Amino acid sequence: MAAAVSAEVIVWTTGDEDSRLVIVLAVLAIALTGPDVYRKGWAALRHRNLNINALMSIAVTGAVLIGQWPEAAMVMVLFALAELIESHALDCACNAIQSLMALTPDRVTVRGNDGVWAERDAAGVNVGALARVTPGERVGMDCQVTAGESTVNQAPITGKSMPVAKGVGDKVFAGTINESGSFEYQVTSLHSNSTLARIIRTVQEAQGKRAPTQRFIERFAAVYMPVVFVIALLVAILPPLFLGGDWMDWIYKALVLLVIACPCALVISTPVTVVSGLARAARAGVLIKGSVYLEQGAKLRYIALDKTGTITRGKPSLTDVVPVDDPDEAALFFAASLAARSDHPVSSAISRHWHDELAGTQLAEVESFKALGGRGTQGRIDGVLYHLGNTRLLDELGITNEQASSLIAKLEGEGKTAVALINGQRVFAIIAVADTIRPTSIEAVERLHRLGIHTVMLSGDNVAATASIARQVGIDDARGGLLPEEKLSVIDEELARHGSVGMVGDGINDAPALARSSIGFAMGAAGTDTAIETADVALLEDDLRKLPQFIVLSRATGAILKQNIGAALLIKIVFLILAIGGWATLWMAVFADVGASLLVIFNGMRLLRISLHERND
Repeated sequence: MAAAVSAEVIVWTTGDEDSRLVIVLAVLAIALTGPDVYRKGWAALRHRNLNINALMSIAVTGAVLIGQWPEAAMVMVLFALAELIESHALDCACNAIQSLMALTPDRVTVRGNDGVWAERDAAGVNVGALARVTPGERVGMDCQVTAGESTVNQAPITGKSMPVAKGVGDKVFAGTINESGSFEYQVTSLHSNSTLARIIRTVQEAQGKRAPTQRFIERFAAVYMPVVFVIALLVAILPPLFLGGDWMDWIYKALVLLVIACPCALVISTPVTVVSGLARAARAGVLIKGSVYLEQGAKLRYIALDKTGTITRGKPSLTDVVPVDDPDEAALFFAASLAARSDHPVSSAISRHWHDELAGTQLAEVESFKALGGRGTQGRIDGVLYHLGNTRLLDELGITNEQASSLIAKLEGEGKTAVALINGQRVFAIIAVADTIRPTSIEAVERLHRLGIHTVMLSGDNVAATASIARQVGIDDARGGLLPEEKLSVIDEELARHGSVGMVGDGINDAPALARSSIGFAMGAAGTDTAIETADVALLEDDLRKLPQFIVLSRATGAILKQNIGAALLIKIVFLILAIGGWATLWMAVFADVGASLLVIFNGMRLLRISLHERND
C-alpha cells in the first residue's frame, strides 16, 4: 500500500509518470500484492473461465503495457485489500457458528470403575458413563441427571435466556452452563454426537446448499463477465479503428470499464448475508437445513400445525374411565396393557396413569400387537382379540352402540380425546384423556397473525377436541380426524393453491405432510436425531415462538439481499457512466468496487445482531 500511494504522490507532485522511481515503486507494489491474483487469474484463463481474478489480472497487465504504472499498482493493491476484507468478513460470519464449538469443554470429570473421580478427555467418554459438574462449569456431554439439582443456562443451545431448573431424571445438553448447584449425570450421547455437535454440523452443511439468489448471482456472473470482457475489447478497438480515436486513451477507458464492471460486490453479497442469517438463527435455537429455506420462509402464507406435541404439550393425562354395557373393573387393565405397547400420546397417558396409580402391578402380555394408524391399536390378551381406538375404528369394525357413541360425543364436546376398549362387538368402556396447551402457543399464533400468516390445525384427534383447542389458541381453521395421508392431501390439494405452505409437526408421525410442504418444521428437535435429520427447519426447546422468529429473520434476509444487489448495481451504473465520459480512473474504479463490497458485507452482517420481533417488511 505504501509503495503504491508513494508512486501516486510522486506523479501528482511532479507530473512524471515514467520516472524510474515511480516504476520501481509500482513494480514493488504489484510484486508484493499481485502473485496470488495472477496465479488464480492464470488458472481461470487456462480453464477458459473469466472470473474476477482473471479480469483484474488483465486490467493490471494492460495498465502496465500502456505505461500507467502508478494506477496499475493502485489497482492491484486495492483489489488485494478488498480480497482480504471480504475473506475476513466471511470468517467473522462463519466464526459466529464456529464459536459454538468452544462451548463444550474438552475435559470431563468422570467416575471410574474403582469409584474414583478423575478428569478425562470428553472425546473418550462412552455413553452410560457417570460424570459430575460443579457450579460455574460447562456441561461436557449430553446427559441425564442422576443425583443433585441445579439451574442451567441453556441459551447457547436453545436461545432461551432464562436458566432452567434441573433435577434427577432431567436431560441436560452439552455446552450449557451449570449455574448454582452441582449434580451427577449419566452420559447419553458421545461427545461427537451431542446436540451441540449436531447443531454445528447442520449449520455447516446448510452453508454448502446455495440459496436461490446465490445460485442466480453465480449464473449471472458466469455470463456477465465474458460479456463485459467483449464489450471492453470493443471499446479498446472500435473507436481508434473507425472514429480516429487515440489508441492509448481508449485502451485506458476499456481497462477502467473492465475494472468497474467486475461483480465483486454482487458475488460477495449473498454468501456473507446467508451465513450471517444461518448463524443468527442457530443462536436463537432455530436450525435451518439449507439457505434455500432461509429465503423461502419469507414467502410463507399458510402455516399448518399438528395439535398434539406442537400446540399442546403432547403429554395428555387420563381424565375419565366410563364403563359401558356390563361394567367390568378390568377395563383399565386391558386398556393399559394395549396402551403400553404404543408410543401414541393417548396410549402413553393411559399406561402412565396405570403405572402412577398402581405401581408394581404387572400388566398382561399382549400378542400379535398392531398399531392401526389414525385409528388405535389391537392385540391378543390370553388369546382374546382386543381393540383400543377412536370412533373411526368403531365404524371400521361395524360396531353400533348408542351409549358408547353418546359418551364419546359428550367427552369430546368437553375438549377431551375419547377412545373405546372393544372385544368383538362389545364395548367395555370409554376412556378419555385431555392434553394441555403449551403456554407459548397462544403467543406464537398471535405473532404469526401479526405477520400476515394464516394458521390451520391438522390433527388426527377428533373434530370436537381439535376445534376446542383451536378456539382457545386462536387458530384460523381446524381440521380433525385426519389420517397422515389426509393431512398430506389438505396441504397438497387445498393450502398449496393459496401460496407457500409450512407444516409444523414432530418430524416422525407427520412425515408425509412435512415432506410435501414448502418448509417442514420439526418441534422439539433438541436432543432428537430424527427431527434434526428429517426436518427442513428444527425448532429447539419445544417453543413455537421460534416459528415467527424464523419468518422475521427470513424476511429480513430477503430484504438485505435485495438492498445489497440494488446498491452494488447502482454503484456499477454510476461509475460506468463516469468511465464512458472519461471522468473515472483505474484506481477510482477499484476504490468504488472496494467500497461497494464493504457496503454489502457490513449490511449483510447486520443479521448477526438483528432483533427477531415482528416485522411486516
